[in-house]
Amino acid sequence: MTSKTGSAILSALVFAGASLMSLPAAHAAAPVAAPTVTGLPDFADLVDKVGPAVVNIRTTERVRLDQGGPDEEMQEFLRRFFGGQMVPRGRRGGPAEQPQEERVQRGVGSGFIISDDGYVLTNAHVVEGADEVVVTLTDRREFKAKVLGSDARSDVALLKVDARNLPNVRIGDSSKIRVGEWVIAIGSPFNLENTVTAGIISAKARDTGEYLPLIQSDVAVNPGNSGGPLINMRGEVIGINSQIATLSGAYNGISFAVPIDEVMRVSEQIRKTGKVTRGRLGVQISEVTTDVAESLGLGRARGAEVAMVEPGGPADKAGLKVGDIILKFNGKDIERSSDLPRLVGGSAVGSRATVTVWRRGSQIDLPVTIVELQEEKSPTAKATPKKPAPDQAPNALGLHVSDLTAAQKRELKTETGVLVEFSEGRAASAGIRQGDVILQMNNVEITGAAQFNGLVAKVDAKKPVALLVRRDNVSRYLVIRPRQ
Repeated sequence: MTSKTGSAILSALVFAGASLMSLPAAHAAAPVAAPTVTGLPDFADLVDKVGPAVVNIRTTERVRLDQGGPDEEMQEFLRRFFGGQMVPRGRRGGPAEQPQEERVQRGVGSGFIISDDGYVLTNAHVVEGADEVVVTLTDRREFKAKVLGSDARSDVALLKVDARNLPNVRIGDSSKIRVGEWVIAIGSPFNLENTVTAGIISAKARDTGEYLPLIQSDVAVNPGNSGGPLINMRGEVIGINSQIATLSGAYNGISFAVPIDEVMRVSEQIRKTGKVTRGRLGVQISEVTTDVAESLGLGRARGAEVAMVEPGGPADKAGLKVGDIILKFNGKDIERSSDLPRLVGGSAVGSRATVTVWRRGSQIDLPVTIVELQEEKSPTAKATPKKPAPDQAPNALGLHVSDLTAAQKRELKTETGVLVEFSEGRAASAGIRQGDVILQMNNVEITGAAQFNGLVAKVDAKKPVALLVRRDNVSRYLVIRPRQ
């Protein structure tokens, strides 16, 4: 398992202008209805219902023992920490001196049965690298499981055991979960099988840098809980417990689960094809800050800023440009940049989609054809600046810029922009460096040094200035703030 407080609010009702006694009864403020308190929940019936479908998962790995073998200390280490029973070896030179393989326990995790014919879900990291997977039910029955496929991006793996009439869980709808609702987890923390812990959903769609928005809860989750279900009070699985946030390596009150909606989508692809296929747009993106949104006329921070467009990729063919702000994908709003890859990834390869972008003060709809996600690589192109003349003064933003030469434009594959020769003052504080290429300023495309310096001379010193800056083939907006 990968390892990754509040205040009480005192409210007072204040009556203005007159005392309560002087007001007619009809004008008295109506009391605020208090939430109904029904007592703490009892999870016993819930556990009886779902518990039999939660399984313990043990994985083993074949370890090659080279000729000469490990010494007695290594033998004892393997016995104590992996539970492996080493094969006796003959004296040196005897027949037992041939290279051998030993199966040792690799790890322990959890999972749950989703169908009576033996399909089991768990985390991809639980079964990664395993040569053998053993599934144990609550009634102590054991089955060797076949890994049908796994997906590292969502941390989902689908297993199959050869059995019938197995207990199985009911799948819920993770899009309908509410912050504050009670949930339980069942799993095998530290190999303590069928351990039940309870808590509440702390947050929905928590962006932890993973491909998916995760469900955050305060349910106790520890090593061995990985792959087990997160269950609501209706007995429905709403997620797979996958990660914890910790500084110590143990549970610290924050755990994360993969939403079951995405889990089932991934598992269906694995069941049908043995792999997961995702869509790709062919862009690199970054978050839109409040300053950038204000400078570009967006009103509020939203969308995904296009930092790089893959040459010849689907976004390039559709006409997306560096500096565009993607606001919608197929009509669905992009509030954070992390929303975009999830929506694109869930699109069918070869399908047509509409991307709505903010470009120079207006919205544009661009049709794009989705292609299959693959490793994206692009060459790094740089332009070499020259040292400014000693008597050359910087412009009002603290920048020395020059026109790009024809060779630099070919190298950078751009027809616009100016090269930063030197940066100081406000520009340096904003992160602009020597060698950067400035492509836009407050929605205006930069065509040359004279035009850029003319625009700078007209800026309102009380307003932030958003510059679209390219560095190492990736572009982003950097905001130069007004003087305080």
